[in-house]
Amino acid sequence: MELVAGCYEQVLFGFAIHPEPDAGGDHEEQKWTPVADFTHHAHTASLSAVAVNSRFVVTGSKDETIHIYDMKKKIDHGALVHHNGTITCLKFYGNRHLISGAEDGLICVWDAKKWECLKSIKAHKGHVTFLSIHPSGKLALSVGTDKTLRTWNLVEGRSAFIKNIKQNAHIVEWSPRGEKYIVVILNKIDVYQLDTASVCGTITNEKRISSVTFLSESVLAVAGDEEVVRFFDCDSLTCLCEFKAHENRIKDMFSFEVPEHHVVITASSDGFIKMWKLKQDKKVPPSLLCEVKTNARLTCLGVWLDRVTDTQESLPSAAESSPVSKEQSKINKKEAGNVVQEEERQSIPNAKKCDLTGDSNKPTKGNTPVSTKKRKMVEMLEKKRKKKKI
Repeated sequence: MELVAGCYEQVLFGFAIHPEPDAGGDHEEQKWTPVADFTHHAHTASLSAVAVNSRFVVTGSKDETIHIYDMKKKIDHGALVHHNGTITCLKFYGNRHLISGAEDGLICVWDAKKWECLKSIKAHKGHVTFLSIHPSGKLALSVGTDKTLRTWNLVEGRSAFIKNIKQNAHIVEWSPRGEKYIVVILNKIDVYQLDTASVCGTITNEKRISSVTFLSESVLAVAGDEEVVRFFDCDSLTCLCEFKAHENRIKDMFSFEVPEHHVVITASSDGFIKMWKLKQDKKVPPSLLCEVKTNARLTCLGVWLDRVTDTQESLPSAAESSPVSKEQSKINKKEAGNVVQEEERQSIPNAKKCDLTGDSNKPTKGNTPVSTKKRKMVEMLEKKRKKKKI
């Protein structure tokens, strides 16, 4: 198990986590030990997003690139250069696909084996601020600075619905079973049911929300511009418990399960990453498993679990039916005023194969990521060209 965290200082940290032998057999008192494993300095600006699958960690940055780090070999695997704007969100689906969103308004679907750009979608008129993939892999939701919530049919590769929302949302997240989803605007969380696509309740946090993670189908952990983490019940909309996690605002949060442990990880501007063991009763605050001080201003967080394979290998093919067709037809009738339209039934155009030349000396077929050195040369040439035009 390995903690990975990005920061303003352009570095990706990796910490191997070693569970201590549990002499007394009491898992409640067990402590884990974090050990510094690697630092990866590939970006030329602060890191803004991180995603992990069973082999790779990918990082997005304000330098407009996505860098790939091979966790098995502990080496740089190259960069993806397709976006023109800060990378705002990265999500893996299984081991075969990566989806990225950026301030250029694009959502890109990548083959995570060959590292080719399979689709490039002009998703929002403004920035793409967040995206989330349905557990089935057949739907995705995105929010942007154009005050819209958009539903994507990933089976057919097209936009399904656009819903106008009153303000710019900055987080959208599916629940673990995909029966509900939440949309975050400032300090408010709107809870939606998939079958009606309407708001069934609103949770209000004290400060602006920076991160959320579902602990179960109905329990949501919420962190923001403060030191406290709160657990909310999405059905009753009540706060189950709260606890002080850090000395400064919390920037990101992540949860996962391993045998005998359900864990929440928090990263803060105070430079600490902390791992918390959840109790069965979510009304009881979690206990601290371990903490590590990075001396950096942390921005994003992930966990690499050394597993052989993920249960979801890849996005479903068009032959499989999608929940979008049944559920969203209900939505169209039920919420005609809120849903702007069903998009024209044209497929999202295939992007040209991204120019991803390899970082080895051998000639390649254009299906491997570009090296950092080559990318920087390309960027310099681009800047010179722009100056000449001026």
